[in-house]
Amino acid sequence: MAFGIKRGELQEWKEKVKRGEIAFLTHYWIHPRFEGITTVTKAGCCDVKKLINWGRKYGLKEEWIHKREEYPHFDLIGDTQLEILKKEGQWTQVLRFFEHK
Repeated sequence: MAFGIKRGELQEWKEKVKRGEIAFLTHYWIHPRFEGITTVTKAGCCDVKKLINWGRKYGLKEEWIHKREEYPHFDLIGDTQLEILKKEGQWTQVLRFFEHK
């Protein structure tokens, strides 16, 4: 279940993904398999080759891509999520969702 984002934020992410940008969208999230993890970041791009190459910089495997029709993306969670957001300069999302870390 996703929550903590506005419709406009989701639309902006979708537009960036469709334009072939590497786009980030962090939201609160609860999943029984990931106890203690409360957020997920979707790192998406419609250019799957670009997304694969981007992911390799961070040790992400191609098979981890959620190959949605228009919005292929990696789901970033845990320490990797925060590390990538910082390295990518996504400070608004870091401060909003991880100000305590």
